[in-house]
This record gives sequence, structure tokens and C-alpha cells, in this order.
Amino acid sequence: MSAHELKTGPLEYRTQEGRMSILGFWIFLGAEVVLFATLFATYAVLFGRTADAPHPGELFEIKTTLIMTFLLLTSSFTCGIAIHEMRRGSLKGLMTWLIITLLLGLGFLGFEIYEFMHYAHEGATLQSSAFWSGFFVLAGTHGLHVTVGTGWAILLLIQLSRRGLTNVTNRKVFIISLYWHFLDVVWIFIFTGIYLIGMVI
Repeated sequence: MSAHELKTGPLEYRTQEGRMSILGFWIFLGAEVVLFATLFATYAVLFGRTADAPHPGELFEIKTTLIMTFLLLTSSFTCGIAIHEMRRGSLKGLMTWLIITLLLGLGFLGFEIYEFMHYAHEGATLQSSAFWSGFFVLAGTHGLHVTVGTGWAILLLIQLSRRGLTNVTNRKVFIISLYWHFLDVVWIFIFTGIYLIGMVI
């Protein structure tokens, strides 16, 4: 046992390596905040510059956006339950709720791909105007992060099935939960700052 290993507290925090990895990931998320803040600022500057392309109010659909929001926010809730099951020591419970989280994330991606294809069909593409460039880069970057998260979750599920609950796997599950919750927070800003404002202005 490491001299820095604790005997109590959440398993992912009991080793020095685990604590440092989680701290390092918080720093990484700080860099991600800067990235998305830059993309939001760029989008705000380009807002309204649609040239001859459709106006966002003509294409944004509240129904599709609400479904995407419901899927992603629910996945954050199920991810929280997965962490609860992990801390209870239930591998089966953890994997079940992680799979549900993964499926909700894939559902979100499915709707986002449908949405992008619909916009392209209506004449709104990355090349259509400055506004749509800003939109696709911002929303697409978020979608890319969700894609990375789903791939990460699949690899983690494989590792959990082979190794079970250990200090290392618990730490990895906790870190991906931080990542997933972060993506949900970013989506709330996208939902309100892009879709809702785009529908009314």
C-alpha cells in the first residue's frame, strides 16, 4: 500500500495518483472553458451575418432542440446514478447506468446529425455565411466532444468488464463523469444562447 493511500473516502480519491489525476483533469476542463468561451464570443460577433443564407429563426425548431436537451440532461442524471452505484461497490449497477448514459448520448448525437443534415438541405452550411460558420463550428465542437465521450465510455465499459472496480477504474469513471457533466453545462449555454435567442431575434 502506498504511503499516501487513504483507507476511507471515495475509492477514486484514496491514492495520491488518483487525487493528482482528478486535479489534472479539472485543470484540463479549465482549458476547455477557454475554448468554448472563445467559440461563443466568435458566434456572438458573427450573429445576424447570414448573407443570403436562411435566418436561424427560419430553421431552428424548438421540438428537436428540446428533445436533444432532454436526452443530454437526462444522461447527466444517469451518469450521477452510475457514480452512486460505483461508490456503493456495485459493478453491475455502475455498468448498467453507464450504458444508459451512453445510449442517451448516442441519441443526442443522432438528433444533432439529423439537424445538421436538415440545415444543409435548406441551404445553411459551413460555407453559406459567417453566421452559419460560427454556428457549425460551435455546435459541431460540442458534438465532437460528445462523440469522444461516448467512445471513451465504451472503452471504459470494456475495461470495467475485465478488471472490475479498482482504484484505477473508479478514478477513470469519476473523471469521465466530470467530462460528461461539463458537456451538459456547455449545452445549456448553447441551448439558451444559440437556439432560444436565434428563434426570437
